Amino acid sequence: MTKTVQISKEEQERNLRFIEEGRRHVARLEEALGRAPYAAVITFGCQMNARDSEKLSGILQSLGYRMTEEEDAADFVIFNTCTVRENADDRLYGRVGRLRGIKAKKPHMRIAVCGCMTQELSAVEKLRESYTHVDLIFGTFNLHRFAELIVTMFESDRQVVDIWREAGEVTEDLPVLRKHFFKSGVNIMYGCDNFCSFCIVPYVRGRERSRASADILAEVRALVEDGVKEVMLLGQNVNSYGNGVSGELSFPELLREVCRIEGVERVRFMSSHPKDLSEELIAVMRDEAKCARHLHLALQSGSDRILREMNRHYTKADFLHLVRRIREEIPDMAITTDIIVGYPGETDADVQDTIDVIEAASFDNAFTFVYSKRTGTRAAALERIPEGMTKEEYRRTVQDRFDRVLRAVQDKARTQSSRFVGQSAEVLVEGVNAKDPSLLTGRMSNNLLVHFPGSAALTGQMVRVRLERSMGFYYLGQTDPVSAGI
Repeated sequence: MTKTVQISKEEQERNLRFIEEGRRHVARLEEALGRAPYAAVITFGCQMNARDSEKLSGILQSLGYRMTEEEDAADFVIFNTCTVRENADDRLYGRVGRLRGIKAKKPHMRIAVCGCMTQELSAVEKLRESYTHVDLIFGTFNLHRFAELIVTMFESDRQVVDIWREAGEVTEDLPVLRKHFFKSGVNIMYGCDNFCSFCIVPYVRGRERSRASADILAEVRALVEDGVKEVMLLGQNVNSYGNGVSGELSFPELLREVCRIEGVERVRFMSSHPKDLSEELIAVMRDEAKCARHLHLALQSGSDRILREMNRHYTKADFLHLVRRIREEIPDMAITTDIIVGYPGETDADVQDTIDVIEAASFDNAFTFVYSKRTGTRAAALERIPEGMTKEEYRRTVQDRFDRVLRAVQDKARTQSSRFVGQSAEVLVEGVNAKDPSLLTGRMSNNLLVHFPGSAALTGQMVRVRLERSMGFYYLGQTDPVSAGI
């Protein structure tokens, strides 16, 4: 059962006091350096992490730091970590280790590590013992205390470690520095109660807590007043929003209310669990024109046996029935998914079941991963390598299965993404194309990118674009002269 939560007035006042105190420390640093100090927030992982990083950046800017994307040039580097897969851990350790030499040449430099990985005791111990040049380590539950932790860091001659083992206040009502002026994430809930056997999220993000709908709607209205055209409602499982909370809106009701806020032009949400995606939600997605024609629905496996092992609470048939219902009601809906290959005990037959679902569901795209053992999850205790097979033989077998699944995904995705050739679509312009400055890059309602000629002045605007060529996973197009104002 979820519960509604919000940050207290006392906590807000506490944060303001520490922001003021932190400003004095940063001002002294600026005086010592003879220039404004720079901070870089490096983000690993999901949209929830990206939104958390905007809050970290907002607090840093409030303290007097200037923001940069270049960690080598920064005086304070913050790594906001992910721990869903092992390679995210490895990348983090590599990045942090590389800064040891840079910090030796810049003694005033500070380094912090926070986020999901630091909620794991083993990771904290490794950072404390092997990465002593890290100044500050904190987790997901006390992000709202960031200003206070910075003050402690400035006033301490030791490594500061502050990990909360349970969720406390909600990290809202904080300064935020958005990456984009025209779109923004909005947290509607935190945590997860599903406890899928492979997933560490409930342990590092805590149990489900929903924000009050009135606070969410007020935040969206404030964002619209600040120029935001597109919002993404964020939660580990948005379908669980408000469950068991007396008098609170359900997620479909909340989605409808957000879509009807004047000034909002597009509404997305992530993530959505198949086991409790309701007919009511399908109806809202169908009826509300502002609701993006993109749904991310994690399959994980097409094998009923593996789905039971994963504790997913649906079958292959259930998932395909849900996909058919969505496509019947909303034919232009793009459906993307997550797929894990190499779950302990998975066989060739299980992989073929997954490929069968890919063929039947016609996904528009999929994030496909090799299973990553996460200590503390139920799956971590399962035997992975079959009897009689060496570790290297098993690795090659999993890689071959992964390649087969990936080919199936890509073949279907190319077909799906090309079905709009010759049509026009409303595109939110995200900026000048990174590789070709003569082009703009925008995103369609179905989440596909479109590259097309146009002026940088269109950034943040909705324009209509003719989709002339499908390039597999993006389009080349031309703007409608009327919508582009030319």
